Amino acid sequence: MTFWLLLILGLITYNILQRNVASITKTPIWLLWAVMMTPATVLTLWAVMMGQNTPVPPALAISTFLLCFVVYWWLVSAGRIPPSQSPDRNRPTERPMDEIAGSTPTTNTTATANTDVQNTGTSKNLKQLRPIDTEEEHLLRNCFNWSVYALHSLEYRPQAVICRGSLRTNPERAYATIRKNIESHFGDRFLIVFQENSRNEPFFLLAPNPDFSPTAQPGVVDPTPTDRSKRTSEMTDRPWLALGLFLVCLFTTTVAGVGFMGFQSSQLPNNPAWLLSGLPYSIALLAILTTHEFGHFFAAKHYQLKSSLPYFIPIPFFLGTLGAFVQLRSPMPDRKVLFDVSIAGPIAGFILTLPLFIWGMANSTIVEATDNSNLLNFMELQPQFSTLISVICRVVLPEGLDPSKAIALHPVAIAGYLGFILTAFNLMPIGSLDGGHMVHAMFGRNTARTIAQVSRFIMLALTLLHEELFLWALLLFLMPSQDEPALNDVTELDNRRDALGLGCLTLLLAILMPAPKLLSAGLGF
Repeated sequence: MTFWLLLILGLITYNILQRNVASITKTPIWLLWAVMMTPATVLTLWAVMMGQNTPVPPALAISTFLLCFVVYWWLVSAGRIPPSQSPDRNRPTERPMDEIAGSTPTTNTTATANTDVQNTGTSKNLKQLRPIDTEEEHLLRNCFNWSVYALHSLEYRPQAVICRGSLRTNPERAYATIRKNIESHFGDRFLIVFQENSRNEPFFLLAPNPDFSPTAQPGVVDPTPTDRSKRTSEMTDRPWLALGLFLVCLFTTTVAGVGFMGFQSSQLPNNPAWLLSGLPYSIALLAILTTHEFGHFFAAKHYQLKSSLPYFIPIPFFLGTLGAFVQLRSPMPDRKVLFDVSIAGPIAGFILTLPLFIWGMANSTIVEATDNSNLLNFMELQPQFSTLISVICRVVLPEGLDPSKAIALHPVAIAGYLGFILTAFNLMPIGSLDGGHMVHAMFGRNTARTIAQVSRFIMLALTLLHEELFLWALLLFLMPSQDEPALNDVTELDNRRDALGLGCLTLLLAILMPAPKLLSAGLGF
């Protein structure tokens, strides 16, 4: 199983690098991949040579990880492509909302720009970069009202125009006014992005609209957003593929559930009735994943965003699945929509996970703890590593658990436990994960990038307590620290959404952080 996990990690790592790094550096992806896979390979070799029960020295794990991260950063920086030469910097993208263990959430199809780099090319190069001609430039300048957004300059990037100026009113009114003016002259030719640079100075960016209709008249959006969303849904949704993956995932998770019940899956051909014993785990886990993904799906549909159906990822061993994902193919209108769509999945999934875990725990068994007890040993789980799980165990198991005891989880409790892990992973405030979108919407992209870096090192520190979290920390370091901006990326959230976001971050800490000593003593641990 170790080999298969390493193989899947390798494929995931290569996919992430290809999607997010290939367009910004000339360094070969295979070399970056080799560097990033070195820590996992070293740990795997240690387990093979020294045995599964011999812990990896923390100094070896941390030093290998940090060394490879420094080498990776240096390789990317050494081959970095200037923004003006990057072919993908201003091209709309499509990425899954959820990529690993059910999440990695929303990605917008908006263009981004390195706003701190000035154009210094010749007039010939400037002509090649112009997405609009001189007459259209005059029309564009007239779209900026002095009392709303005083335009100072226009800068040209490949297929994009950056409009810099001074904000004279509130961001929401400025975006609505300028967008209406630009659409009156250019129709739906451009995606109109309003964001801030690293100095928190707001600017407008005009990027090509992938749904632009050349036959549309200025001021007329053709087709309408609703019709366009319906047309794209028909082209991109593949219901039979989604259904087929779900059925395969149902089978693989059922087989995994058979193993959790203590049966040998290799004997299934001779005992097909054993499959019934695997259904509690399978149905509970798929219900959690489906609820999570449809939380994103229905939130996207509420705001008339283009969204695919949930696609499940089956694997023929261990948990039976790597989760599911939903692809969004629409730009986020503003930070409010970005927040709502991103947070809908974790909240919906957690609402179902909590009662399933409580029921499963009530039907679990207390056993003697051994040296094999860890976060992934479902037959000898010790809950002290998580404040939330510790509290639930104390309520559901009133006799309490001392350090010499562990829990043999019921299959439904295993599904609920994985649901908590899924929720925590999604809520990590990094990049294109749901939590990354959430802190982006709450604090802005610049602050979100700092939060992402801090979160990565906190997870790395947690691996000193639980080495099973190393894979989690590695995946977080692979992910970009920023997601893409909403169309109106300047207008802030209201207090209600800010409070909900802080509540979700508190939930993340409750799942990940060990119970404080005072609380542990009160719970009887």
